[in-house]
Amino acid sequence: MADPADKAKPKKIHRLQIGLNVLVQLILIFFLVTAVNWIGFRHYKRWDVSRDQKYALSDKTKRFLNSIKAKVRITVFFSPSTPISGDVSSLLTEYQYAAKGKIDIENIDPQRSLSRAKELFDKYKVVSDESLIVIDSEGRNKTVKASEMAEIDQSGMAFGEGPRVTAFKGEQAITSAMMDLVEGKKNTIGYVTGHKEPSIAEPSPLGMLGQQQQQEASPISVLKMFIENENIKFQELNLFNEPQIPAAIKTVMIVGPQYDLSDREIKLLHDFWNKQGRILLLIDPSAKTPKLNAFLHELGVKVNDDRLMAFVRTGIEELALIRDVQARFLGNSPVTKRLAEVRAIFFGGTSSITIESQRVRAANIQLQPLIEAEKGYFAETDYNTNDQAKLQADAKKAGTAPLTIGVSIEKGGSADERVQMNSSRMVVVSNATFIQNNALTQDQQALDFISSSTNWLLSREQLIGIAPKIPKTLTFSLNESALRSLRWTILIFMPLIFVVLGTAVWWKRRA
Repeated sequence: MADPADKAKPKKIHRLQIGLNVLVQLILIFFLVTAVNWIGFRHYKRWDVSRDQKYALSDKTKRFLNSIKAKVRITVFFSPSTPISGDVSSLLTEYQYAAKGKIDIENIDPQRSLSRAKELFDKYKVVSDESLIVIDSEGRNKTVKASEMAEIDQSGMAFGEGPRVTAFKGEQAITSAMMDLVEGKKNTIGYVTGHKEPSIAEPSPLGMLGQQQQQEASPISVLKMFIENENIKFQELNLFNEPQIPAAIKTVMIVGPQYDLSDREIKLLHDFWNKQGRILLLIDPSAKTPKLNAFLHELGVKVNDDRLMAFVRTGIEELALIRDVQARFLGNSPVTKRLAEVRAIFFGGTSSITIESQRVRAANIQLQPLIEAEKGYFAETDYNTNDQAKLQADAKKAGTAPLTIGVSIEKGGSADERVQMNSSRMVVVSNATFIQNNALTQDQQALDFISSSTNWLLSREQLIGIAPKIPKTLTFSLNESALRSLRWTILIFMPLIFVVLGTAVWWKRRA
């Protein structure tokens, strides 16, 4: 046997070395955890998984926040009892995240922080007792009240129920207020009148001498309110009474004139166009406006004397003629890039537009189609006939070329969107009824298109995008039969499921 003394001696434990190794490992772990948290705090992604994307900011708001340069401070004076307090807090968090450090938010409960609330009330000259927020930028401030950010139903308060939020429109109100602050002076659109265009005048609730005045609401009041939320104001413009278009008006809007413009009015439009003017023109095909059409034809746009129609199959051998045009927006223009391939319905009569780019290329005029009718539509010149056989024959003879109903015109601009140049701009659509209140759909494609066109005409490309939509509260009503079925489901069928499952488990154990 080997001598135990000859065995190798055990190695000495270097406790100091082990301690240093552990210390270094702990330090490395600490720095690793710190780095991961720092990266996660600086670079993260947020998702809104709610049903109606209630807190997800719209594309237009995000583009606007990216364009602001100055610091914005938002002070929130909301009591916790306010029905939309949580919604406003969550929405402002999204603003702060999207602005990337350009927005600071301070929350104040006026009932608890009395001294701080009074200090800021005096600073901003707030006199309302209503919950509100104050937006401050570069010495200017604007107040947004809670009543402007939501529609509240208080009909249930008589029965002991609390107020109910039916629609939250905080993003529209806050973004509109921020635009007013950042841009300062409002942009003015001259709305041409005098040719039986839709009125934009607001109805007056009371007439002279306190008598009730019967005045119809504007048929485009929804569009007017939508556009005015983007720091834009409308000003009625009667070209017949003006020596020239006022210098404060940068864009002229002409919506569905029923009578043609006079030679003098056409000359004013010519002069305005030649001085880098901007025009939004919606044409009613049923109105006879040869002078206005001739003005467009000089610029390479021909509005044809026809109507777009399509036949749809309603049975095995039955066909129905539709005159409302389903069209799609093209994505090759800055006006409709954000609406590319979005579908919309243009109600009423719509005519086709012929684009003659080659004829006006020498005059440095660029024409770009914006809207095309879907496949299956044909342009009928004999649009007053009721002869179905003739219409079907014309539909079969129609070609497959795309039918344009919207076009943009630019004179003196650059083909490169990154290059900003002074130019004359115009948007033309051969339908004037798709923006009226009774034609607007819940998806608001028409509003987004007019908004994008207006911002392009005003050279505010950073605001071209999909505007925020108003989330509505999901409601449904049950009749007596539905309530009876729901009662049986809750009281009988749902408990019966567990009875059947329990019986099956008991039977299996017995077996």
